[in-house]
Amino acid sequence: MSRSVLLQLARESIQEVLEFQRTINKAALLNEHPLLNEKIATTLNIYLDKELRGSCSSASAQRNLLEDIIYNAKVAAFEDKNFTPLTTSEYLSCELELILNTPDGVMSQRDEAILKEG
Repeated sequence: MSRSVLLQLARESIQEVLEFQRTINKAALLNEHPLLNEKIATTLNIYLDKELRGSCSSASAQRNLLEDIIYNAKVAAFEDKNFTPLTTSEYLSCELELILNTPDGVMSQRDEAILKEG
């Protein structure tokens, strides 16, 4: 599975809240990418100007990968007690980091901001 699918899922999870509409077709994603059914714990970090802006981690692999990414993305963006909820302009300028705690080890991937400076 392309790593970009996982980061796109995280972005779309945040976007759903900002736009007040459901856009993620979970059934289609699970059908197209069977790995999303696996129970894998994740961490999602949000960075704004290279500074941490929100974070959420799963203590253990209790949800499937699809649900874990969706949950952690929304909590990191809107419910992290250390930050105010993410705004649309911050969302467009933020970077996402997704960390997967797999049986084979830790995998990390980063997604650049949608709007880049200069």
